[in-house]
Amino acid sequence: MLLRENVPLAPLTTLGVGGPARYFAEAASADDVRAAVNEALARNLRLFVLGGGSNLVVADSGWPGLVLKIATRGIDWRRENGNLIFEAGAGEEWDAVVAAAIKQDCAGIECLSGIPGTVGGTPVQNVGAYGQEVSETISEVQALDLRSGNVVALCAEACGFEYRKSVFNTSEAGRYIILRVSYTLRPGGAPRVEYADLKRFFEGKTSPTLAETREAVRQIRHSKAMLIVPGDEDARSAGSFFKNPVISEDEYTRLAQIATSRALKLPRFNTPAGVKVPAAWLVEQSGMTKGTVRGNVGISRRHTLAIVNRGGATAADVLALKTEIQQRVLDQFGIELTPEPVFVGF
Repeated sequence: MLLRENVPLAPLTTLGVGGPARYFAEAASADDVRAAVNEALARNLRLFVLGGGSNLVVADSGWPGLVLKIATRGIDWRRENGNLIFEAGAGEEWDAVVAAAIKQDCAGIECLSGIPGTVGGTPVQNVGAYGQEVSETISEVQALDLRSGNVVALCAEACGFEYRKSVFNTSEAGRYIILRVSYTLRPGGAPRVEYADLKRFFEGKTSPTLAETREAVRQIRHSKAMLIVPGDEDARSAGSFFKNPVISEDEYTRLAQIATSRALKLPRFNTPAGVKVPAAWLVEQSGMTKGTVRGNVGISRRHTLAIVNRGGATAADVLALKTEIQQRVLDQFGIELTPEPVFVGF
């Protein structure tokens, strides 16, 4: 395992901001991961595990310890109880796994097409889009348990999945380094076409295929600058910057009254945890519209929730715009938006 010094981190993120890592290593195996962990312990260095860099804001000062980039690769599948179990290395590109599943005519993750990043990040955030969440298919997560030093296998229940949450970013944050993830998919299953954008895309067409659904999702994401396309300024972001608030029925009634007073209709999506309100709607109605510019940063011209690096932006620029958006929504609707990306080095 090669340990490098003062490695720039901005080029390793989709947002493209932030300073260097004091030390940097890349791990292609579980043994590499152990070696890096031991090196960090021996040198008394703080450890940060880097995946695809798609949901990340790195501080301008960088990371003072060791950044470990996970590069465990490979996609395998096997039949089990009528399903196909796809097992992928944490460093594998997520969209490559979706493409492999579609090629094998397997349903369950088709709506998660085009999401940037790597496999290891999917259980951490319980990645979801267009009516699907990855927790619906994850059957096992293999990880190095830093507490015991052993490689362990966690079942879906042990992962504690909730909306954009898991034990990996809440109660056990920092304990596990994910090595491989297994997904249980349905051969010959029908695609899920429940999300409004997908329904509109397929209006007038019956029974789209899995491949057609994947392509539709990618096209919709591209139209919203949520597909990484080289040279597209609007795609130079960390994805959706704010989580959709999940609120009580009483809180929704309060918000709906504010909306009605402005001749607006407040959208709602019922979930087991409460009423989900689109963060994009709150941001837009607070006056922070698509295309808003603040120097070298701005809001995407195609997606209200994406803060974009317009060129030469700093992490401080990003945080200033984030704070302005949050304050606008809080002042006008009494809702505090929660950021979705991971903040490193702040």
